[in-house]
Amino acid sequence: MDMPRINGAASALRAGRVRVVAAALVGAAAVSVLTGCAGFEYREDVCSQGEYPALAVGGSGSACFSDKEEPSAGYARYPAGKVPKQVDDKWDKYWNTHTLDKNGKIIPAPDVN
Repeated sequence: MDMPRINGAASALRAGRVRVVAAALVGAAAVSVLTGCAGFEYREDVCSQGEYPALAVGGSGSACFSDKEEPSAGYARYPAGKVPKQVDDKWDKYWNTHTLDKNGKIIPAPDVN
């Protein structure tokens, strides 16, 4: 039985391809490790499941209340469509500088410089 002849140039070419593929895989792994989960942003909810946020009347503070109860004295539900869902979302940032007066009107928060 005749053994196939391996050309030295072809062998070197195959070895070169293997090195290129290996280098690409190592590079991809390094990028993945160094960037971590950069493509996935973690967003923290303002309140836990089963709760809703309420705004401190006359101030920029807030608190979370059980879905089964109304907010305590000094707090009010956010106006419909303007409820912050996650920390630093559009409405969370907005309510850092705005509040509700005792009549439910949106006003600038007095405790913000």
